[in-house]
Amino acid sequence: MRVWEVEGPGGIDKLRLVERPSPNPGPGEIVVRMRTASLNYRDLLSVEGKLGAKLPMIPFSDGAGEVSAVGAGVTRVKVGDRVCPLFFQSWIAGDLNATSRVTALGGTAPGVLQDEMLLSAEGVSSFPAHFTFADAATLPCAALTAWRTLVVEGRLKSGHTVLVQGTGGVSIFALQFAKMLGARVIVTSSSDDKLVRARALGADDLVNYRTVPQWGKAVLELTGGNGADHVVEVGGKDTLPQSIEAASAGGRVAIIGVLSGLPGQIEALAVFRKNLRVVGISVGSRQQFEEMCAAIEAHKLAPVIDRTYPFEQVPDALRLMKSGGHFGKICTEF
Repeated sequence: MRVWEVEGPGGIDKLRLVERPSPNPGPGEIVVRMRTASLNYRDLLSVEGKLGAKLPMIPFSDGAGEVSAVGAGVTRVKVGDRVCPLFFQSWIAGDLNATSRVTALGGTAPGVLQDEMLLSAEGVSSFPAHFTFADAATLPCAALTAWRTLVVEGRLKSGHTVLVQGTGGVSIFALQFAKMLGARVIVTSSSDDKLVRARALGADDLVNYRTVPQWGKAVLELTGGNGADHVVEVGGKDTLPQSIEAASAGGRVAIIGVLSGLPGQIEALAVFRKNLRVVGISVGSRQQFEEMCAAIEAHKLAPVIDRTYPFEQVPDALRLMKSGGHFGKICTEF
């Protein structure tokens, strides 16, 4: 079978397409024939050697396929089932703890860029019936992170205001989930063209942070001084101060990305003064994934896919991710 692996330090140029033997499932295990994968910024960082993964490694954490073989004792899934491998293989339900974070695809465990994946039968879930494999490949990290941020942890309600940074995968899902649940959404971007596309998805207010560098104040003005109830913070050190300024009193700032680098010191006085809840969010559990999929199916939500590359062109997909020229998700088809 074909496998993409990072053979050593050096980033995208150290990716190699190699052949490995096909796996055979043992008791409690399954093999998933992968059909598509999608990219996250985390995958780029991993390929570039910035997450400390042991090399050689198989990258990427989001994908979808169909069960092609099952081992002894497996009853949860059957051959032919369409499934997504879950990012945290051992986080089934309940609160996050040290144990549930141990096995993460594309990090502490081999990622999805392989024709056939050997997995625990407990580490996959089905996806909405109306989804293609490419649609489904966008769900395990990007969609679930947005869902957990707003719905599970944030308890988003109709009438709340959500501030979404940029137009990458998590941000677009946050926009879609927020509108699905009746919230007002403010979107920031450096591209007027992308802001127009965000408007078409339902964004209520738009801010170009290149022309309005103090966009935190702009959000306060748009909300009559109240600020945003939920801030989906993806930028890191260059954006967190503005996010804190844009947040409402008693609001939530969810740190889910570090596109501009790791945040430095947090302005504790502003957090204290506003009684903010600043939380880190990293994906979610299998139970949360299944609840999200039920809501997606009920509302017939469709993910936004910028473009899909052939499996052989994974390096080109990563270069697009690095350029920031995408809107929504980038996929690769096996």
